[in-house]
Amino acid sequence: MSFFKGSPYRRHNNNNDAESGGGSRGEEEDEESSSNPFDITSTKNASIARLRKWRQAALVLNASRRFRYTLDLKREEEKQQLLRKVRANVEAIRAAHRFKAAGERTNGTLEASPTPPSPSPSGGHFAIGQEQLAVMSRDHDVSALQQCGGVKGLSELLKTNLEKGIKGDDADLLKRKSAFGSNTYPKKKGRSFWMFLWDAWQDLTLIILIVAAVASLALGIKSEGIKEGWYDGGSIAFAVILVIVVTAISDYKQSLQFQSLNEEKRNIHLEVIRGGRRVEISIYDIVVGDVLPLNIGDQVPADGVLISGHSLAIDESSMTGESKIVHKDSRDPFLMSGCKVADGSGTMLVTSVGINTEWGMLMASISEDTGEETPLQVRLNGVATLIGMVGLTVAVCVLIVLLVRYFTGHTKDANGNVLFTAGKTKLSPAIDGAIKIVTVAVTIVVVAVPEGLPLAVTLTLAYSMRKMMADKALVRRLSACETMGSATTICSDKTGTLTLNQMTVVEAYVGGKKIDSPENKSELPSLLYSLLIEGIAQNTNGSVYGSEGGGDIELSGSPTEKAILNWGVKLGMNFEAIRSESSVIHVFPFNSDKKRGGVALQLDSQIHIHWKGAAEIVLASCTQYIDAVGQLVAMDENKAMFFKKAIGDMASGSLRCVAFAYRLYEVEKVPSTEEQLAQWALPDDDLVLLAIVGIKDPCRPGVKDAVQLCQNAGIKVRMVTGDNIQTAKAIALECGILGSDDNVTEPTLIEGRVFRDLPELRREEIVDQISVMGRSSPNDKLLLVQALRKRGHVVAVTGDGTNDAPALHEADIGLAMGISGTEVAKESSDIVILDDNFATVVKVVRWGRSVYANIQKFIQFQLTVNVAALIINVVAAVSSGDVPLNAVQLLWVNLIMDTLGALALATEPPTDHLMDRPPVGRREPLITNIMWRNLLIQALYQVIVLLVLNFQGRSILKLEGAGIANANKVKNTLIFNAFVLCQIFNEFNARKPDEFNVFKGITKNYLFMGIVGVTVVLQVLIIEFLGKFASTVRLNWSQWLISVIIGIISWPLAVLGKLLPVPKTPIGNHLAKFCRRVGHIFCCRGASQS
Repeated sequence: MSFFKGSPYRRHNNNNDAESGGGSRGEEEDEESSSNPFDITSTKNASIARLRKWRQAALVLNASRRFRYTLDLKREEEKQQLLRKVRANVEAIRAAHRFKAAGERTNGTLEASPTPPSPSPSGGHFAIGQEQLAVMSRDHDVSALQQCGGVKGLSELLKTNLEKGIKGDDADLLKRKSAFGSNTYPKKKGRSFWMFLWDAWQDLTLIILIVAAVASLALGIKSEGIKEGWYDGGSIAFAVILVIVVTAISDYKQSLQFQSLNEEKRNIHLEVIRGGRRVEISIYDIVVGDVLPLNIGDQVPADGVLISGHSLAIDESSMTGESKIVHKDSRDPFLMSGCKVADGSGTMLVTSVGINTEWGMLMASISEDTGEETPLQVRLNGVATLIGMVGLTVAVCVLIVLLVRYFTGHTKDANGNVLFTAGKTKLSPAIDGAIKIVTVAVTIVVVAVPEGLPLAVTLTLAYSMRKMMADKALVRRLSACETMGSATTICSDKTGTLTLNQMTVVEAYVGGKKIDSPENKSELPSLLYSLLIEGIAQNTNGSVYGSEGGGDIELSGSPTEKAILNWGVKLGMNFEAIRSESSVIHVFPFNSDKKRGGVALQLDSQIHIHWKGAAEIVLASCTQYIDAVGQLVAMDENKAMFFKKAIGDMASGSLRCVAFAYRLYEVEKVPSTEEQLAQWALPDDDLVLLAIVGIKDPCRPGVKDAVQLCQNAGIKVRMVTGDNIQTAKAIALECGILGSDDNVTEPTLIEGRVFRDLPELRREEIVDQISVMGRSSPNDKLLLVQALRKRGHVVAVTGDGTNDAPALHEADIGLAMGISGTEVAKESSDIVILDDNFATVVKVVRWGRSVYANIQKFIQFQLTVNVAALIINVVAAVSSGDVPLNAVQLLWVNLIMDTLGALALATEPPTDHLMDRPPVGRREPLITNIMWRNLLIQALYQVIVLLVLNFQGRSILKLEGAGIANANKVKNTLIFNAFVLCQIFNEFNARKPDEFNVFKGITKNYLFMGIVGVTVVLQVLIIEFLGKFASTVRLNWSQWLISVIIGIISWPLAVLGKLLPVPKTPIGNHLAKFCRRVGHIFCCRGASQS
């Protein structure tokens, strides 16, 4: 039995849990004290103060939108306060009840004989009502339970059979739901579209533009009349409204995706007993009266009372806030919804569900989803802030230059007339001119501050999470998506992940020899047969259900349990009959540290103790065996070597070896009280060996290819298993984790015990060489993860058991198994692999890399637009006092660049090319040298071509004879048209920053093609039909051709650019060195002068 000082699997802030690749506390402290607030490589355990710091440092135009999908710090603090209040309330009620019970015992007033309660009108078809049940569960009122006749009497009131459960037909379920409610709780409604629309309005620059538009509208109507005067102000207002609506639609669709994924996370599936058989149902379908089996790692899905249990220990920290483990028995039989089974096993009777439970009330009163930021999101906020500061500076400079030129009489209209003359120009036209200048400057800020850059992460994560669900991966933490793209090693379980988890007994050693056929009952002596069948039937968490009609039997339990039970059935075992012949006194549940489980049985005047577990461990405790004629024989050295060789041979054939043993025990030595029995350690010495079996679990098809794909991508796959080292080696060779020519000696192949006993520094020295760890405990897996992280690895680890939770939490990415994993493991994980398949883990890696790659594509595209638009407008403003791109045109460019660009590029599906490159380091620059090369070439080209058109356009386009005003309109329209088409063609270049063929796979991305098509159509409409709004004129076919040629040149230019080599050292490093040198020179000069 396990003894607990605290919950072994809660998500602690471990002192060794580093914020980045290393696991040292020093690195975590470095990051906490880093001068760069945006330098957070992991948000998994970041403090509230650390998260608040980067928010305060960010340059934000619309805080409600920018921080929507980050952790709501205020709401998180409110949630913690509410949890503390609820927990205090629970403890106060219990303390009052304990005080009352103690007083009754002292006064002798506690009722000796239970009297059933009078029928409750609120119970309907049942003799007890919901209110009575809820009060009894909430107050943990044992005396009220006794008045009902104990658990047995309560089950009769609820019309439940404690062994077979409820009937479970539709009529029965309907009655129970109408009388006691369903296992759901009211959820707060999601945000409506109108709320997203309101959030989109909160952008400061858009508010300024709306105010400017209203002022321009009023002045325009006053000076030119309503027929002509509303166009300038109206067009800006319309453009702003269009940006707001498109932004709100995009954000609303993202929120719907997150809502559906959150529903999936909450929908737990579990087993209940109905009609005498175990059936799997959703947690929402549990009803009062259900009988539920509970095993280690399960979540208690509703309030209830314990029917029977063995060493059952519950972690009630989710309700009480204390990490103390509570042992449950007949004196304290009440179980609270939301708590976890920390140890042991048992069955419970459900007494309250949904809103009638403490957990249900708690969940109904808080908002579960308070958001979460990701490291990439934080870094992009830093990039956006830097770019925004530059853009803001440029906008202020443009504003000052334009205002100075305007009020000093240097700004002229299209016909060459001075727009402002001091003392002559009226107030209304002067204000209108100033408003137009302010509008242009503010619009430059809108374009320059990439507000959508951090939100593009959310967009690509929402898209990736939805697609990953289709690939059988449920993302619990957003940050895990992108972190998976940086993974350098994957520590994988063997059973069910690399193998199929479809187990069959294929070899058996019984009676001291190997029997020809494992199912051959005739070779077994009667004593050995009866003991073996008794051990199989009683020492199990599984069950065998045979229909009354004599049809196929149904097995439940873990795959190993089912394989053994199936073997027992083939040997002629009658499961129910065998279990009825003896009673279970005490159970030692299977323990992943001890690698075995045991049970003590009472048979008349005898006590049988049965053990089952890892063959070599059980064999080591055996001093006798039963031979082929049913005689007890001492285990001499030769026979022990025979069994060890048999285990080795089976393990080398990739079989899982399980041994069965038993011993007799004196009745008088068995503890007599329930408390002593709960603390009793089952004797595990002087055992008699009954059998050793080899269980085959084939490798998953395609797992070798998946492992090879990881190795090609620079990711080392390591197998960590509790199985025999030889079994692990055989499977590793079969899966490709070990090569046939590899040196398969220590430390490449190592036992958990050996690794555990090494000094910490030695573990770190050899950890890179380890490929397979056999006979490992969950603590060995944790030590392996810690050592790898200290070596700088980004570690992904798979786990399914409760004791895997610390390793899942410690790893950079914890991957829980969806089929075989416990609820505790899933809650400690970042991603749940729904089909338990290693190939799905590789798909997650592809999606992780895709997230990072898509964001880089979007950055390259957006920065190209930013740089080009800023330089064109600044140069034109300073030189001529006018800008070729007005407010409406810039807002349209912003829409293409921001929302539509993010939709097109952030939703690119992953390609095989992503797995041909090494993992991306988490501290590598977001903007690589390749991206700098691409965006500078494109931006430089656009700036040169469009500035040439701006200053020499009239002569190049032969517009001299068309009049100055009309010529300028045509020229500016062509500049705007060419600029937009450049962005559309460059969007194709951004798809493949480091590949020549930018069209590869484009036909599969319907969203990209759709967005490009819509953008082209809208651009044509703006130029040809919306001239009044956008201040454009219609272009003839030759001018359209010129615009298209200017845009399409970006394709061959991108190909030529990719031929240019780039240095391996990031440009940022060179700039940092340069800045340090300059700083050093100035410091030296200052010192010499002083």
